[in-house]
Amino acid sequence: MKLKNIFPITGMVLVLLLGSCAKEQLTTIPENNNIPLTSASTLSSSSSFREISKVPSGTGTGMGPATGVNLGLAASFTILSKSGITDVHPSAITGDIGSSPITGAAILVNCTEVTGAVYSVDAAGPMPCVMTNATRLTTAVSNMETAYTHVAGLTEPNFINLGAGNIGGKTLSRGLYKWTSSVTIPTNVTISGGPNDVWIFQIAGTLTMSSDVKIFLSGGAQAKNIYWQTAGAVTLGTSSHFEGTILGKTGINLQTGASVNGRLLAQTAVTLQMNTVTKP
Repeated sequence: MKLKNIFPITGMVLVLLLGSCAKEQLTTIPENNNIPLTSASTLSSSSSFREISKVPSGTGTGMGPATGVNLGLAASFTILSKSGITDVHPSAITGDIGSSPITGAAILVNCTEVTGAVYSVDAAGPMPCVMTNATRLTTAVSNMETAYTHVAGLTEPNFINLGAGNIGGKTLSRGLYKWTSSVTIPTNVTISGGPNDVWIFQIAGTLTMSSDVKIFLSGGAQAKNIYWQTAGAVTLGTSSHFEGTILGKTGINLQTGASVNGRLLAQTAVTLQMNTVTKP
């Protein structure tokens, strides 16, 4: 009689123990986290689980900024400078241009070279097309400087010192790029990505593009989503072609026949020599 009572009890205990072990095996994550990322969402949120759903950010992730740069009123200008716009005729500029706080006499572009408005702080600009609007220019320049400071202060770059500053021949995916030195473009470059992707280039030194070199866009990439923040002078070589908005701390210099699909926003002067500049 006693043995008959013991066996059912022993069986119940074994069932409970096995069930407990099976449950623990189902809810234990191996220490190497060797679990497909897609399965992470099915796991319990209990504190006993190690977190595996977050992918750490790092150099070369290629994810890129989610949005472009807010240029404010400066976005309405193709060329904007603080120290004037010099020009070797003829150039072809599509979009508005202006300079402030320097007098309009430092804008040396002819009216026939501009498809758009020419803004000056006074009536000394090119006649008869000059439009005096110091308030608009002051705001635009302030917005330009704010945008420069914002871009220069962005952190967590996707790429650091790519090519040791030489990006010739490279295909550049979306992302935030940072160089602690100057950047040179001695051979053609391709910027590849979708129409909503964003590229931001932080350059601590100068930016120099060789003669006859071109930047190509592929995959639907758009110049309006490309920003080059440069602390040093920018020089675009003879017959070169450039894509994107340049936010320059100093001068932006275009040599003979160079073309730009973008904006030239300089905190000193912009120098033109028979160039084509088109706002994206």
